[in-house]
Amino acid sequence: MNSTKPESLNHQLLKQVFTHNLNRIYFGKCYLNSKLAHLMQLASFTALQQAIQEFWDDVKKQIARMEEIYKLINETPSDKNCNPIKSIVKDEFCLDEKQSIRILSDMDVIMYLQLLEHINITSCRMLIMVATQLNYHDAQQLLTECFDESIDNDQLFMLISKEHLTER
Repeated sequence: MNSTKPESLNHQLLKQVFTHNLNRIYFGKCYLNSKLAHLMQLASFTALQQAIQEFWDDVKKQIARMEEIYKLINETPSDKNCNPIKSIVKDEFCLDEKQSIRILSDMDVIMYLQLLEHINITSCRMLIMVATQLNYHDAQQLLTECFDESIDNDQLFMLISKEHLTER
């Protein structure tokens, strides 16, 4: 195993890393956008349905921001290497399997959405770091807004979980 430090990336390679990872999160969000109506139907109580709607509204804003980033960096989205993220989104934790009690289905939906938000949080962190190195200040700001929304959504789903599990 080679333990040397990785080579420095020039501007073009950094841009390739940035675009590659932006594509992954962008196409994952686009696919998720097409599936959120179904997830809302799986939720058994109003607070969770409202949280999913808020999450969905944020997904739409994040997609629009990423489209703006593509314009800023003069790139076109490509889903060539996006299978890992799309596979996670498509998996859906077998959410359509009938559960014996509703709380199991609700908790599965919450856990699934939080997993997706954690992927987004991690992706945004990395993209912000690379945007900083590339001096993509506007893209950095747009990604920070996506990051902040994902943090807020994660906390919202955690709060709903806590209320759902402790309320009785």
